[in-house]
Amino acid sequence: MNNNKQIKIGAVLSYLQMALGVIVSLIYTPMMIRILGKGEYGLYNTVASTMSMLSILSLGFNSSYIRFYTKYKQRELEQRKERRARRREGKRMPDTGEESGKRSIYKLNGLFLIVFLIIGAVALACGIFLTFNLDLVFKDGLVEAEYELARKLMILLTVNLTISFPMSVFSNIIAAHEKFIFLKTLAVIKTVGSPLLTIPLLFMGYGSLAIVFVTLIIAAAVDTTYLIFVLIKLKQKFIFHDFEKGLFKSLFFFTGFIAINMVVDQININIDKVLLGRFKGTEVVAVYSVGFTLYVYFQHFSTSLSHLFTPKVHSIVQATRNDPEQQKKRLTELFTRVGRIQFLILGLVASGLVFFGKEFIAHWAGSGYDDSYYVVLLLVLPSMIPLIQNIGIEIQRAQNNHKFRSIAYLLMAIINFVLSVFLCQLYGAVGSAIGTAISLIVANGFVINIYYHKRCNVDVLFFWKNILRMCLGLIIPVGAAVAAKFFIDFSSMPLLLAGMAGYTAIYCVSAWFLSTNRSEKALVLSALKKGTRIFGKIGRKLTGKKAPRSAG
Repeated sequence: MNNNKQIKIGAVLSYLQMALGVIVSLIYTPMMIRILGKGEYGLYNTVASTMSMLSILSLGFNSSYIRFYTKYKQRELEQRKERRARRREGKRMPDTGEESGKRSIYKLNGLFLIVFLIIGAVALACGIFLTFNLDLVFKDGLVEAEYELARKLMILLTVNLTISFPMSVFSNIIAAHEKFIFLKTLAVIKTVGSPLLTIPLLFMGYGSLAIVFVTLIIAAAVDTTYLIFVLIKLKQKFIFHDFEKGLFKSLFFFTGFIAINMVVDQININIDKVLLGRFKGTEVVAVYSVGFTLYVYFQHFSTSLSHLFTPKVHSIVQATRNDPEQQKKRLTELFTRVGRIQFLILGLVASGLVFFGKEFIAHWAGSGYDDSYYVVLLLVLPSMIPLIQNIGIEIQRAQNNHKFRSIAYLLMAIINFVLSVFLCQLYGAVGSAIGTAISLIVANGFVINIYYHKRCNVDVLFFWKNILRMCLGLIIPVGAAVAAKFFIDFSSMPLLLAGMAGYTAIYCVSAWFLSTNRSEKALVLSALKKGTRIFGKIGRKLTGKKAPRSAG
């Protein structure tokens, strides 16, 4: 199957995973909150966030694999072309066994596996240290039973993190080969399987330990499947010696600034919960976590699509490295095309949260989570800018221009940390979200957009002209929602669901006529036709009917 089909079907599976994740979570998360209670739910989130921050130990090496793989793959293709040309001319090339491009890829595989085995060992040591020094995280805000539970959670999460580092090499290899259908199919199974296995254990009284244990088991099963696929299907090898001179140095310099960026991301993602757990207690963490959980779902609407284009970005940069004008044209086209699709989807979700989020959280999480609505808005609305542009991250990395972004984000993360320490003690969960919102607006809204335009060969003005024209499609649904809020009380579940469905319908019609261009309409119609054919085939198999013959 060619790469374009892999991307298209991978995109469908990504949104299927996203849709299933949202549906499952709408059922699973409120059950988890009610069974665990505010205290244990907040404790679980604080421990999980603490361990998640250790993911910075990967130092950005994950992000660099595709860059170097693309470089060596290009070398391999050039060598093959040269061999074919020489054969046509009747000339012979010296037989060197495997082509050096392919052999370089095998050495790259080996080097990455060694690096991530070492990182896994460091993660194990850090996790063990934190397990027996929990007062560094929680101060003295827990009773002894809660400390005991936190230690058990920390041990299981440490094992999971330790294994995940070396196993991530195999998923990177699969992504570099653009086998998105396989990757996304496993992701769908993981999304659905984890809650289905966890729910019975929660009802049996195993609490948050069940969540972490099931996560560990499913992750191990998926990682093992990745390993088998890489070795048997892709026939990849691992060479652990005679590495290319200067390869590790190149990797280190490339990933050094990505590592800074990872530190920043972890501060923005997890530091709020850690600070709240230390200064305000686990119940306030629970309130923040409800809003943050909805924010994570919101992010998935963007990242599930943009990740599919990572190899394509690197291929464009490699293929046009000697033609800046052609590179700018192709990168701007891709940057804008992906951003427009993401804006259509994120615009619906973000505006829907504004109008229906408060009532939704009251039904979904229960009473006592009013501030979660303000948390999710403070996180979602500023993040619209980076999320519709997140393919730009890979453009920077492919061009080796990611250093500035890392430094800018580091400065903003420091500001975020300082603001959050101060604001979380004054305003609790909402105060922490305000600090994050300010950093998102300044760094992504202004600084990074200027950098994209000046240094990354992307026409950002062209991009924003497209997005502003698309905003016309928001006028009608927003006006309808404002009017509806004046006359209808959406506090009852039937009216809330009806309001959300009605808003979605109005948004889709308005966006179709006022926001989408011809190619986007064609993309939607093509997806609908394919979906109709698939469901038609399934229906005919179930009923035993044969497909109608076409005329002529």
